[in-house]
Amino acid sequence: MIYLFDDFELDAGKIELRKGGETVGVEPQVFALLLLLVENRDRMVSKDEIIEKVWDGRIVSESAVTSRIKSARQALGDDGKTQKYIRTVHGQGVRFAAEARAAGGAKVELARGALEEAVEPGGNASKPSIAVLPFRLVGIAGSFSAIADALPHELISELSRLRWLFVIARGSSFRFRGTDPDILEVGRALSVRYCLSGIVEIAGARITVTVELSDTRDGGVVWGERFTSTVDEINNIREQIVSSIIASLEIQIPLHEARAARITQPENLDAWAAYHIGLQHLHRFNQKDNDAATAMFERAVALEPDFARAHAGLSSTHFQNAFLGYNDDRNADRTLARKHAERSIELDPLDPFANFVMGRVHWVENDIAGGVGWLDRAISISPSYAQGVYARGWADAIAGHGAEGGKNVDLALSLSPLDPFRYAMIGVRAFTYLIRGEDVEAAYWADEAARTPGAHVLIAMIAVAAHALNGDCGKANAWAENVRNRNPGVTREDFFKSFPFADQKTRERLSKAFGDYGF
Repeated sequence: MIYLFDDFELDAGKIELRKGGETVGVEPQVFALLLLLVENRDRMVSKDEIIEKVWDGRIVSESAVTSRIKSARQALGDDGKTQKYIRTVHGQGVRFAAEARAAGGAKVELARGALEEAVEPGGNASKPSIAVLPFRLVGIAGSFSAIADALPHELISELSRLRWLFVIARGSSFRFRGTDPDILEVGRALSVRYCLSGIVEIAGARITVTVELSDTRDGGVVWGERFTSTVDEINNIREQIVSSIIASLEIQIPLHEARAARITQPENLDAWAAYHIGLQHLHRFNQKDNDAATAMFERAVALEPDFARAHAGLSSTHFQNAFLGYNDDRNADRTLARKHAERSIELDPLDPFANFVMGRVHWVENDIAGGVGWLDRAISISPSYAQGVYARGWADAIAGHGAEGGKNVDLALSLSPLDPFRYAMIGVRAFTYLIRGEDVEAAYWADEAARTPGAHVLIAMIAVAAHALNGDCGKANAWAENVRNRNPGVTREDFFKSFPFADQKTRERLSKAFGDYGF
């Protein structure tokens, strides 16, 4: 993507800032900051978000952030007084102040038009749809030639279990067998938004499977992945390949839907678009974005009262309110989290997301065991549902079952390595080591969790305790300062309300560590 403003070009592909066609030298972090501001030019970007995106959540001083903002202004010929391009919102953050547009406006307009056409008569939001084509076979396959049809056939069967996605039957999608299918033609002929294609390449004893998800509205590639194995092992890892692809599509399609939705004027957002924008806000894990997510999910429900996933989204925002203590009245948020989870289950009992949020409602009701059945149901409905697998691991860890929790979180991370809940998955891994008294490993993974983008303040508290128990006062103090800067009033009681460890020994160890650092 190339963004244009005045006589500047910000080229995300080449990582270049150009003025009048000439390259302007900028440091990588300065470029990342400019790109973040331009991509989010419709809103203010907080300093916490800058740290999360530019520094990957690492602990940095405020002067470091200020220095990069100053350098970005200098690169644009701007300054703190004029603020032509980068405007400071006092005490909160910065925003991009100039008019900017993405190069290739025709594609943007095409996507916008397709999104508007996706709304069914009567205002109902239509589900995304996908066609899985037969994979192209390259090389001498011998007895393994069937894999090019077998993999997409299994993918069609597994994708059909995702209630939010409409999957074209094999009999129709397999008509597009060829060396180079026209993605736009596939979209027109089958009336689908997405197309999954692939190549199976066999060279001697090696087999490589390459998959690509494309948007049929403009032919653009949304996501791609490559898997390599030996031909002798292909049947053993076939299930792993299918699970990995399914888990990735659970993340990539909603993200792409949200990006497409953002180019639509707010007053024209349909329920499906509002829902996906809500998901983006939900996964930033701060009160401001959680409130924005609530507003989007409420809009989706108002437009489509029987939209099960929008109710699940509302359950998630109220769960987050109660779990992180954003509001004074946690009971009210618990009640609303349950109300919308129950409504989501009522509307679509076979949606893994609905069962996932129902399981998490029990967490904020201090009934971890009561939620396990719902989480197991979510996984049984969709075995590749990484967030459900992670949540089961969390419940295991809180209940004191470190080994089981570790296995589930490792599986979740392998299913969805770029998941929005990655920080939480790694945090559970730290828990499993704390439970076993392996403090060196716990400190390492707690540090990794707290540095992962999206990690909320309670994850930083895990890092405080883990480093304290590992005897590293310097790192424990640094994370304690990070916690107080983000939430000066947080206490160990707040932590244990969200993480009610059943194992008394683990709870006592954590409590003492928090007490030693003033929590």
